[in-house]
Amino acid sequence: MSLGLKRKTVKLEPHDAAWEISAQQVIHTLKGILQEDARDIQHIGSTSIKTIMAKPIVDIAVGVEKLEDMRKHDRQLEKGGFLFRGEDVKGQLLYVLGDTANDIRTHHIHVVLWGREDWRHYLLFRDYLNCHEEEAGAYSSLKKALCEKYPNDRGSYTQNKQTMIDEILINAERWEKENEKTPFARQRPKQTDF
Repeated sequence: MSLGLKRKTVKLEPHDAAWEISAQQVIHTLKGILQEDARDIQHIGSTSIKTIMAKPIVDIAVGVEKLEDMRKHDRQLEKGGFLFRGEDVKGQLLYVLGDTANDIRTHHIHVVLWGREDWRHYLLFRDYLNCHEEEAGAYSSLKKALCEKYPNDRGSYTQNKQTMIDEILINAERWEKENEKTPFARQRPKQTDF
């Protein structure tokens, strides 16, 4: 299994089942540290979508009631190798794992408010693409083209995926409403519950 990528670079690899094992190990560690302060922890992002190319960085979402619930564990998280990197996206906290001496990241831990839009979108995007191979293939093709164009500019790579991500999320929201009785819909609270 290849795991880890130098910061700001882009490299894609075919799906590797070992990414799920690594995600589950990190989730287990986080649950041990965070205890009841984590409402849920999920493997998300491209490494959780079985039919697409992905950067060999495992993304994990931690759902919390309040962002401060996470910050009170910073010392213990740092001892476990989880380094706090700030609010990389408004309303989210980012922690990373990896080889910091060589500027290589293996895992991104995205901390969001549980049940809110960011949380729902992370899970919905994953679930939808795992159930819709054709759209997953189109997304993977875009990622490959952008990787070739921006191998050393992860910001541009990420920014140029956003339009397709937004379109996928619109389709995924429609799919979720049409399938409210599916296991995927039951796994996520509706936004109106808050």
